[in-house]
Amino acid sequence: MRITDLLKKQGIEIGAAVKDKAAAIEKLVALHEKCGNLKDRKAYKEGILKREEMGTTAIGMEIAIPHAKSEAVKAPALTAITVPAGVDYGSPDGEPCKLIFMIAATTDGDVHLEVLARMMQMLMDMDFTANLKKAKTADEFLKLIDDKETEKFPDEAKKEDKPKADAPKAAGGNDGRIRVLAVTACPTGIAHTYMAAEALAKAGEKMGITIKVETNGSGGAKNVLTAKEIADCDGIIIAADKSVETARFDGKPVFSTKVADGIHKPEELINKIINKEAPIFKADKKAAASESIGNESFGRKLYKHLMNGVSHMLPFVVAGGIFIAIAFLIDAACGVEAAGNSAFGTVNPVAAWFKNIGGFAFNFMLPLLAGFIAMSIADRPGLLVGIIGGLLASNGATFADPGAASTVPSGFLGALLAGFLAGWLMKLFEKLCNHLPRALEGIKPVLLYPLVGLGIVGVMMCAVNPIMAVINTGLNNGLTWLSDNNLGILLGCILGAMMSIDMGGPFNKAAYVFGTGMLTQAANSMDAAFQANCYQVMACVMIGGMVPPIAIALSTTIFRKYWTPDERKNGIVNFIMGLSFITEGAIPYAASYPLKVIPSCALGAATAGALSWAFGCTLMAPHGGIFVIATIGSPFMYLLALLIGSVVGALMLTFLKSLGSKKEKKAEKK
Repeated sequence: MRITDLLKKQGIEIGAAVKDKAAAIEKLVALHEKCGNLKDRKAYKEGILKREEMGTTAIGMEIAIPHAKSEAVKAPALTAITVPAGVDYGSPDGEPCKLIFMIAATTDGDVHLEVLARMMQMLMDMDFTANLKKAKTADEFLKLIDDKETEKFPDEAKKEDKPKADAPKAAGGNDGRIRVLAVTACPTGIAHTYMAAEALAKAGEKMGITIKVETNGSGGAKNVLTAKEIADCDGIIIAADKSVETARFDGKPVFSTKVADGIHKPEELINKIINKEAPIFKADKKAAASESIGNESFGRKLYKHLMNGVSHMLPFVVAGGIFIAIAFLIDAACGVEAAGNSAFGTVNPVAAWFKNIGGFAFNFMLPLLAGFIAMSIADRPGLLVGIIGGLLASNGATFADPGAASTVPSGFLGALLAGFLAGWLMKLFEKLCNHLPRALEGIKPVLLYPLVGLGIVGVMMCAVNPIMAVINTGLNNGLTWLSDNNLGILLGCILGAMMSIDMGGPFNKAAYVFGTGMLTQAANSMDAAFQANCYQVMACVMIGGMVPPIAIALSTTIFRKYWTPDERKNGIVNFIMGLSFITEGAIPYAASYPLKVIPSCALGAATAGALSWAFGCTLMAPHGGIFVIATIGSPFMYLLALLIGSVVGALMLTFLKSLGSKKEKKAEKK
């Protein structure tokens, strides 16, 4: 589908006068309605605003591309405006936007991603974008796009057969061989992925070097590199901010870097391959971009491996945990006594259904956590050993009791250890296998790695489980001791603060992982008092993550004079994000005023966490915010703790902002 098929003349406004981002969005939505593209204007606009809450759709270079998938869209369509005076759209480079496209996509298919990909490649041409900004009429604007699209994609019928990012194969004089291959990827898989691909392709064409670029976007891998191309090339560039499949590059020169370098330093990256400066990649030395950026520290690599496990584990934890919580609620509503009742949650048939289904999902938590940690370290051979290691950690198998009939599970800590140790051991084994005859290459991934890996992890976990079980039991006893000695308030205070210090970063994730780990401990325990402590931990964790956005929303709403119009307008959204347990809503404010926002939010969250524990509030669901209030023990006291913590954070934030305002006024007088 061509861009010109989606963009109508009446959907373009040249020289629009919009005062801010909200006005620009309103203008573009109005153009969609004018073109008859929408079933429900309000619903579509809500989709656009929801996407903007996730992060600005401005891509830099004075360009923004807001977009949304919505059932309110009749058919995929585009609108566009030029803004000669520019408008503040929150662009990452700080520049005002003068060219804005808005994509309306239906929910069936990924047409908006395809259009985004194509748009990114075209907009990387600075002359083209400059001409669009200077267009005098809608007709001229459309013609510029049509001419560029025809030039860029001359053979629409064969677009899948002929790679978009290839430079002319005769340019390098290399007998049709593609000399340089590249893979681009960014966390969201939209703008930067395709901008880097286009920049590399253009640089290759300019240098006379044939190049093909695979894009790992949110719609999946496109323009995929073939085995023959990999075998014949001089080397591969990986410009990515997330892990990409690398085992296929074994034995080839590979240079890994961040996706931004693909955009800004394409010629330098190509020269790394041409000048033979890229190291030879070995499959046992996983060359994922995430491990190679800026000589990362060992601690940073550990964190990334952990997050790979956590990100794959969370959907199972959240869905399974909420199902289990629903089972408890049903039994409680039916009058089933919870205290000392091991059958609680399964007495009512409907409750039993929710408990069993949720339990099946929840039981995948530890195997998936360990499996994807190990896979992050050792690539695909690590997946089996990690999953089995996590499973053995969850049942506590030992040499004396391999069937785990009467053992203490090593639990969450055991699964963490299993993931890291299994990954590193498999990586070492892969390295040893490099010395085997080449004739055995074919059986390594299907026989040697799984067979030896299973033996390694079996021996390892049977040896480690007894030790981890002791540590795990000690942790459980420690948690009970804190509660019995009225020190749980301190724990709640610490967990709340950790959830708000970096708002989605390592401290936040560590606290959240600890909270969800306590839920698994509760599920495996028959001690009602210990279960209550575990649920108190989860309550402290979630309330700590809810406070920062709400505190900011309160400050921007009540103490308006200390905030800009855009900050006040966006602050209201943080009420919803905070109540939904989306801590990241506070990040834009923390980025703008770190020394004011972070301490204030940490104090408010610590206060809420301490009060939550003091009030005896419990939480059986690992996510959901206010929407899982039915699973919260002492819900009214929990809401009171949330309110007090948020007010404390808002008052401190406002005080610090007022100090800044006084300094600014003094500076103005001088």
